[in-house]
Amino acid sequence: MAEILRMPEVAANTPEAVLQAWNVGVNTPYAAGEPIVTVETEKAVVEVEAESDGVLLRLLVDAGSTVAVGEPIAVWGKTDEPATEVDAVVASLGAGPAPAATASAPVQEAPATPPVTAAAASAETAAPHAARPATTPADTAPDRSERIFASPLARRLARESGVDLSSVVGSGPHGRIRRSDIEAAIVRAPEPEETSSAEAPAEIGNVGTPAAATRYVDVPNTRMRAAIARRLTESKQNTPHFYLRAGARVDALLELRKQINADHGVKVSVNDMLVKAIASAHALVPAMNVQWNDTSVRHFSDVDISVAVATEGGLVTPVIRGVDSLSMGGVATATKDVIARAKERRLRQDELEGGTITITNLGMYGTEDFAAIINPPQAAILAVGAARQEAVVEEGAVTVASVLRLTLAVDHRSVDGATAAEWMRAFVNVLEHPLRILV
Repeated sequence: MAEILRMPEVAANTPEAVLQAWNVGVNTPYAAGEPIVTVETEKAVVEVEAESDGVLLRLLVDAGSTVAVGEPIAVWGKTDEPATEVDAVVASLGAGPAPAATASAPVQEAPATPPVTAAAASAETAAPHAARPATTPADTAPDRSERIFASPLARRLARESGVDLSSVVGSGPHGRIRRSDIEAAIVRAPEPEETSSAEAPAEIGNVGTPAAATRYVDVPNTRMRAAIARRLTESKQNTPHFYLRAGARVDALLELRKQINADHGVKVSVNDMLVKAIASAHALVPAMNVQWNDTSVRHFSDVDISVAVATEGGLVTPVIRGVDSLSMGGVATATKDVIARAKERRLRQDELEGGTITITNLGMYGTEDFAAIINPPQAAILAVGAARQEAVVEEGAVTVASVLRLTLAVDHRSVDGATAAEWMRAFVNVLEHPLRILV
């Protein structure tokens, strides 16, 4: 029996995703576990595997389309499915079952809506912003006495954008209003005039020169930027942060890095050494290697560490798995790999999940000291500034040393202050005696 394949929720709390590519063709059999479609979320690319053997009978969405979670994307079934059954499944898509026409009670429609075909559905989804044929007012005016059928995503977008659903013509099955219809309505709406901060000239002192008008341009938020804003807001609202600050003398660390890079094929960065040092500190204070859950604190035996990566679309935090069991060169190789794929938006969703701590480093920009926001459900995030030469007192004498400023933000629900302080002391000690990183 032919069935509907719907857009899966490949990442938690993700209302929509981009169908990046179909991995199998129409009428090409596939096996259970085989990736049949590639989906792009706000931060990652996910291959969706088939739950059972089957064949794609008809595609309803073309590659490159943005689709709400739960929306139909294809019809699948067995290779011998009759075309009439596939047509019936496609025709059934819509806000509800279409009224059946009978000889005794024909359905009156003005004007008649042509049946939705797979080709039409595919073309509409592939080019949601394409120009539609011009229509007359009689064609477009909806019957306000009838219920307006719209997808949940379309209703939300219309509400947020101030679009009147009754003025929108739906392009989906049986006239259902879809996300693309709302977007088209937003594009057709007249744009507001540029806004000036001063409606009338203002005098400056006794000169009488008009104040310069302030002009601006609103850049729409991308899906990634919206996701970052949502997660960080939730973190600050729901996670009780507390902060610890410390300075570590890293002259010995920098010298060790120089020696490693002189004798090793893989170049090691300071950040790579800091990641490895975090794993050493977690081994010394395992109570920091945790995640908060609503009903428990989850303790981990392996040390998985997230590394903050700045990309054109925004910040992502891929996870380096098993840092405690990796060599220094292994950490450097793994980090370079995820950074490169993060910038190309080729990370998998599972590479963005897990971990108990994130490291974010702004030292390369000259920032000396800053605090960061925890990435739930992780227990902490370590903010690293630039190493600066400072005067320090050692055994009663003043000397010059390279000092690295560190700020640790901790989730107080899963970690107490004394535990975090013990971890920070262990971490600084490892940095100042860096041979321990290699053990």
